[in-house]
Amino acid sequence: MSKKWVYLFTEGNADMRELLGGKGANLAEMTNIGLPVPQGFTITTEACTQYYEDGRQINDEIQAQINEYIGKMEEITGKKFGDKENPLLVSVRSGARASMPGMMDTILNLGLNEEVVETIAEQSGNPRWAYDCYRRFIQMYSDVVMEVGKKYFEELIDEMKADRGVKQDVELTAEDLKELAEKFKAEYKEKIGQDFPSDPKEQLMGAVKAVFRSWDNPRANV
Repeated sequence: MSKKWVYLFTEGNADMRELLGGKGANLAEMTNIGLPVPQGFTITTEACTQYYEDGRQINDEIQAQINEYIGKMEEITGKKFGDKENPLLVSVRSGARASMPGMMDTILNLGLNEEVVETIAEQSGNPRWAYDCYRRFIQMYSDVVMEVGKKYFEELIDEMKADRGVKQDVELTAEDLKELAEKFKAEYKEKIGQDFPSDPKEQLMGAVKAVFRSWDNPRANV
């Protein structure tokens, strides 16, 4: 029987800190006692160890289980990654057996792309908010997952504010933020040499690898 690398929040408990990390174990415990926790899944600490043993690769077995649990999460939430009617957005957080400064920053609103942002703009009746979330996600993902420094994006924001003759970010319109998202993606392509990932599953696997890598980053080692 293959090893279990992924646990739904409903499958764990507070005693599983070694396997699920502090956050994962506590989310499971809160789910158990009936608190209204948005449901998701935790990839085990053993999967991170395995990643290093496999030469910094996520092996096929772990990959398959993550895909299986994406399906389970979609069933639980009634939402689907990349769906134009009811899109699923997730946050990706790092956790460890012992709390450790230096691990990866949280990524919010993973699952956003050119099509999903339009759905959210329409459903919320607030396009400005939707495009603000989108440009923030591009910036967050580029910085945290691909290590494209925040400063490049801050410069683009400053340029746009100067161009529009405004002082504050909040003075930029929905159209401005939509244009800014495109500029952010162009910046990403220039720095990385490929397009910003629009497939939510590709975004998620990039984020998972970034969590595993953060265990061995300079900040964590210090």
